[in-house]
Amino acid sequence: MIAAVLESGDPRRLYTGLSLLVSAAVDGTPARALAMFGALGPLLDDDLGTTALRTSGIAAEHGEAFARTLVELRDTALVLGECRVWACAAAVDLTGTDRARVEARLAGILSTPQFLREVAGARLVVV
Repeated sequence: MIAAVLESGDPRRLYTGLSLLVSAAVDGTPARALAMFGALGPLLDDDLGTTALRTSGIAAEHGEAFARTLVELRDTALVLGECRVWACAAAVDLTGTDRARVEARLAGILSTPQFLREVAGARLVVV
């Protein structure tokens, strides 16, 4: 199993973390992630592509491809059977994020200790 703590809301870092999760899951390796403060918003952003175009720092001629792929990675990670992405309970509570929206899009809401128990023994990365 591979586990990622997704902290950064930077589109390039989020792309990296999601790419890692999706690649592992597609190969049959269970992949798990906990979305912290920075990553929670982008994972729930219905207009992530537009946001990524504005904030990624990717050269203009490659920006649309980057944004499209980021959205595809996010959407794929959220539906792959081998991949689960939870929201950090503290991040949801302290940012005032709508819990029903989180539950509808992500695998649910977990505290950090719960997540660490869930992924015990996994290779853990922080992005």
